[in-house]
Amino acid sequence: MDRFKNKYRIPSARAPFWDYGWNAAYFVTICTKNRACWFGEISDGKMELSAIGQIVNAEWLKTFEMRPDMNLWMGEFVVMPNHFHGIIGIGKNEYNAQRDAQRDAQRDAQRDAQRRDAMHCVSTDKPTDTPLPTTKNKFGPQSKNLASIIRGFKIGVTKNARQINSDFAWQSRYHDHIIRNEKSYRTISEYIINNPLKWTGDKFYIQ
Repeated sequence: MDRFKNKYRIPSARAPFWDYGWNAAYFVTICTKNRACWFGEISDGKMELSAIGQIVNAEWLKTFEMRPDMNLWMGEFVVMPNHFHGIIGIGKNEYNAQRDAQRDAQRDAQRDAQRRDAMHCVSTDKPTDTPLPTTKNKFGPQSKNLASIIRGFKIGVTKNARQINSDFAWQSRYHDHIIRNEKSYRTISEYIINNPLKWTGDKFYIQ
């Protein structure tokens, strides 16, 4: 673990090689603090939303209305008793156009370098004394990216949920998965749709 102000902290779960403002689809999972079941309950394989669960649902829909400049699109999502799953896409927009171009240029440069090395039989292995890459995301903190979207969503839910119960809280972090292809997109979509039916076998299940 890293240390900050002499305290241990868990390294970021974000992929260090990825700019989360890029044009892409993401699968996100956000849990409540201590996995408390604030959002309702499963009955006969269907989610019955509590008042706070209805806030979560409304705030997620509002996420896309509030950010037309980011060209967001919404995939499947579900509010579960103590967590939220959703697919969100960031489309091409004025903020990521330059970053997408830089990404493509870097990929092309890497491919060209690999071709040249292969043609000249040059080993691409790193010397043993080369330091291992850091896990810190090289793109640094940004606005108009996935983190800013999730932050705004969580703040909106918290503000309204605490008007009902002041104890409501999210887990401090969230999990994301970069969806790379159509097969993965379909598999994740089916998982989200079927999540209420499989609640008792879910890793977040609390009776």
